[in-house]
Amino acid sequence: MSGGTGCVIVGGGPAGMVLGLLLARRGVRVQVLERHADFERDFRGDTIHPSTMEMLDRIGAAEQLHQLRHGKLRAMRFVTPQKTWRLVQLDHLKTRFPYIMIAPQARFLEFLHERARRYAHFSLVFDASVQELIEEDRVVKGVRYEDAQGQRHDVRAPLTVAADGRSSRLARRAGLEPVPQAPEMDVIWLRFPKKIGDLPDEGALYSGDGKFMVVFDREKEWQAGYVIAKGGYKRLREEGIAQLQRHVARLVPWLADRVGALDDWKKTHMLAVAADRLPRWHKPGLLFIGDAAHAMSPIGGVGINYAIGDAVEAANVLSEKLRAGGPIEEADLAEVQRRREPVVAQVQRLQAAIQQRVVGESLQHQRPFAPPLPVRLLLATPFLRDIPARMVAFGPHPYRLERADEHPPA
Repeated sequence: MSGGTGCVIVGGGPAGMVLGLLLARRGVRVQVLERHADFERDFRGDTIHPSTMEMLDRIGAAEQLHQLRHGKLRAMRFVTPQKTWRLVQLDHLKTRFPYIMIAPQARFLEFLHERARRYAHFSLVFDASVQELIEEDRVVKGVRYEDAQGQRHDVRAPLTVAADGRSSRLARRAGLEPVPQAPEMDVIWLRFPKKIGDLPDEGALYSGDGKFMVVFDREKEWQAGYVIAKGGYKRLREEGIAQLQRHVARLVPWLADRVGALDDWKKTHMLAVAADRLPRWHKPGLLFIGDAAHAMSPIGGVGINYAIGDAVEAANVLSEKLRAGGPIEEADLAEVQRRREPVVAQVQRLQAAIQQRVVGESLQHQRPFAPPLPVRLLLATPFLRDIPARMVAFGPHPYRLERADEHPPA
């Protein structure tokens, strides 16, 4: 391919930036369009899983990644007033990276951008709001976007990749509707200050009085997700911020001396959790990956990992054809879905079961919760207790980058 864009990627999140980097390394001319002015977002997921770190290690980027300020989540606990269970223990896994790296997503995306921009045939455009698909004879040939000044631009490419997240605008433009995969719930994201003497909380889910909250160490503060029944945010606000403070203090007693920092609803962020999946992830000239193809539940915190897995498999299937300038057939795009959908569907089913039987029933009936007997037996059996850790770290079928070497543009 002598010039022009080989692939235009809509969305500069983890899926879009990883795919852009991997394609650029293989010599594909790539343009990423990001509708925001930068990577900064409030309450984005900050987890980088072992499978992602192993992939980055294959392209010589893992060591530099670890130069970012970060934490390491080696275990996840389930805490109730009666007992604490260690549900996931990653440090037993046979990998160079037996932990989940916790780093602000904005810094991770900047890291990916810094690596990708080393290739002259890669470009990233901020403030690029994609308005429509360019189609000819029912084949997508690119996109039309509007910049910060309101000027319209056309980007034509043999392949358009929609990585524009939940409620994908391009999915609507393409006439594709996602199918719900789990009952909905809401999560209120909160932040609390750290104090001298705080012990590292390696990631814990707290349950009591029919309430759930997950707490993570996030660099200079504690980030917490307070889970409520779908539609409960209005009622929670009517009860007042002081009531939320009391709920948090009772659920996580070691945060009781700092809930006063949560003194305004503006310091909260409500996330409507909806897990869904497109029946078809493609149409001629257009491929959907990441949340645009399948929005994952926050159960297990694996959404970023599965989005990156899509990007890796898309690079595996498509990079050589794109570099050579050959036509991208819809069968090629279907192959990406064939490789990824079974894994995604399996994990979504597991998330739905946990969300409905554990979180949903407890919230609805105010019942105390403890892991069921089969789970307790699994966690107590040495040769079985690593199964949950492997599922969180790698999923049921780990992805692998097939071509790690660099290649100049054709």
